[in-house]
Amino acid sequence: MTPPLRLSLCNEMLADEGHNLAAQCRIAKALGYMGLELAPGSLAAEPHRLSDSALDDIRRTINAEGLSVTGLHWLLAPYPDASILDPQKAEATSEILLALITQCARLGGTVLVHGSPSSRIVPDGMSTEEAMDRAAGFFAPIADAAAADGVTYCIEPLSRAETGFINTVADARQLVDAVDKPAFQTMIDASAAGQAEVLRVADLIRTQVPRGGIAHIQLNDTNRGAPGTGLDPFDEITAALAEVGWSEPIAIEPFKPVIDATITAAIAAATIRAHWPGELTSLAQ
Repeated sequence: MTPPLRLSLCNEMLADEGHNLAAQCRIAKALGYMGLELAPGSLAAEPHRLSDSALDDIRRTINAEGLSVTGLHWLLAPYPDASILDPQKAEATSEILLALITQCARLGGTVLVHGSPSSRIVPDGMSTEEAMDRAAGFFAPIADAAAADGVTYCIEPLSRAETGFINTVADARQLVDAVDKPAFQTMIDASAAGQAEVLRVADLIRTQVPRGGIAHIQLNDTNRGAPGTGLDPFDEITAALAEVGWSEPIAIEPFKPVIDATITAAIAAATIRAHWPGELTSLAQ
């Protein structure tokens, strides 16, 4: 049986165009999204310092439009000096992430996505093996905190154009295995995977998701635009997701707009919906 399609919209493109949170919600709802995946930097300059009352207001604003917060991403974008590998910066970085984990749970989200390539710069003189060991030590207490708050923390494989550390799902699984805690997992980002993996994205989904440990999916084109704005075969990608029974929210995360953020989000939703087995039929009923 084909699982239901649940699309969540990454909110930063709308926020960057000046849409406030309520407007972001109205746009996402009108386009058929069921939730928002929030970039903390769209909420405050230092989002880890947001008060509980501010977080409750954010959640109410989103829920009022019939949407949910599905998770957080771009966790360290507001913190250009943050580092998971630099011993002099790791403690302060950990404090930020621990606060964001608690905030994600309070907002109703279930997943945090650690992309943030600038936080993964390997210091001069540190080998890849040393970096992997240091990252495992860094993320162990992060994973414990995520488990305590009932959320999952994902290390995101990114393309080599963005970072030299953790580029493939295999790289990420090495770190996940080293941390060895259920609340620390990895994910598949279609754009990064299209650039870094040997397998086609659809085949990557078919081989990796059934193994477990893939806790999140983000869809965008290898051109960093929305699905439907490039040449990636989203008919194959959606078919693979349906075949493996993916029923969790699928986040749409474009970086390059077509005309504006609203139209870009509309193209993405229409593209995925058009290819999801049975989706157009269900909408017509």
